[in-house]
Amino acid sequence: MIRGFLLLITIGLLWQVSRAADERPHVVLVMTDDQGWGQMGYMGHPHLKTPHLDAMADAGLRLDRFYAGASNCSPTRATVLTGRTNDRTGVHNHGYPLRLQEKTLAQALKGAGYQTAHFGKWHLNGLRGPGVPILGDDTHSPGGFGFDHWLSVTNFFDVDPVLSRMGEFEEYQGDSSEVAVDAALEYLKNSSELAEKPQFIVIWFGSPHSPMVCSDEDLDALVDFPDVESKDGPEHHGELVAMDRSIGALRAGLRELGIAENTILWFNSDNGGLAKMGVDTVGGLRGFKNTMYEGGLRVPAVIEWPAVIEAGRRSSYPCGTVDIFPTIAECVGLDPDEVMLQPRDGESLRTLFDQDIKTRERPLAFRHSSRGVIIDNDLKYISQDKKEELYHLIDDTAEANNLAADQPEQLARMRAIYQEWDATVEASVAGKDYPEGAVDADQPARRFWYEDAAYLPFLEGWRDRPEYKGSVLKGLKLKSSKKETEVK
Repeated sequence: MIRGFLLLITIGLLWQVSRAADERPHVVLVMTDDQGWGQMGYMGHPHLKTPHLDAMADAGLRLDRFYAGASNCSPTRATVLTGRTNDRTGVHNHGYPLRLQEKTLAQALKGAGYQTAHFGKWHLNGLRGPGVPILGDDTHSPGGFGFDHWLSVTNFFDVDPVLSRMGEFEEYQGDSSEVAVDAALEYLKNSSELAEKPQFIVIWFGSPHSPMVCSDEDLDALVDFPDVESKDGPEHHGELVAMDRSIGALRAGLRELGIAENTILWFNSDNGGLAKMGVDTVGGLRGFKNTMYEGGLRVPAVIEWPAVIEAGRRSSYPCGTVDIFPTIAECVGLDPDEVMLQPRDGESLRTLFDQDIKTRERPLAFRHSSRGVIIDNDLKYISQDKKEELYHLIDDTAEANNLAADQPEQLARMRAIYQEWDATVEASVAGKDYPEGAVDADQPARRFWYEDAAYLPFLEGWRDRPEYKGSVLKGLKLKSSKKETEVK
């Protein structure tokens, strides 16, 4: 009798776990701005502690060879939303607009019944310069790419930010990462659709990007940080302390809402770390942000999905932000080939959630600022400055030994892979992937936000904000404009 009762309980528990895994998961994507591969506590950083990200890594899947889509911000964000390398989408460098002709992850999930929302940095609407709240009539706002709700800013943002909620400007107090997470959790708590609809939430931080402002308490949390001439180093790492705390609040908030078990929480940075921060930011790799070496492309990444991913998984499988869209598509039951624009560059990592995979069949490819890279498992090919480089990343993590002269056959093979792929990118740049066969003629030009007359009434009030002080607005002549947006 007792044995039968226990058997029923066991079957019931297994059914609940199976049901949780079979239900469409909630999806939360989190991305930092300029966090290097070495800037995690679990990487053994001597001065920075990240207990909440460490706990997330212990509870989920840690990806030690995860690559940003490019070596700076806007291009990588385009790869997250499309699963395609940045040049295919028109986002050739920071500040370029994402083409409305692209198919995005938000649109695919919205079409599948998801409620979609974006919080924080956007930087895909063609506006350059420090972040400002997005105008309500901006055709390239998050709303133009499938997000039902958005509280967003054009570019990086810092302490006490001004954000735009669907075009209404709102002022906030506190650290920017915590503001973004608090707003996302508040949105979920107030959502009348939470019980009926799965949620897709994107939180893109402005930290630890310049201007690097943090509290004294977060500075004090650093361990024996060395004396440096510039304050940027300590402040930069202090922002990461606050960012890590916001991750703790996010994980706790998902548990309080009762949705943590079946939520895919995916964390990564948008590009490699920064130089001249007083200590190493890239974990001993070569290069920094804006380079095509590992220090510019390889970034920290962790995925947590308690219903599916066992605690303590760790992988050195080469993967990156181009893989996010196809992975999420498979996890929620969508066919990547149907919901993604072709050709796509990413592949689904779903198998990696419960199995060890050693060899990637589809090489990772990168094209940014007239430079090209192919990563074919252990080998890396770089074409830049009219030179070719070849590295064995397992034997030579620091990319110190260029094998191009010693291994001409491998060099030729990798060059051929890149050239074949690059030809398909050229066709995409010309718009051949779209039904129209060309790029939309109405695509906006890349420009500075203060060239838009709608922002002119706010320049005087924003002049002393940390994002702009002493930089972009210094000496800028103010003009009048009849168009104004209320700031709440």
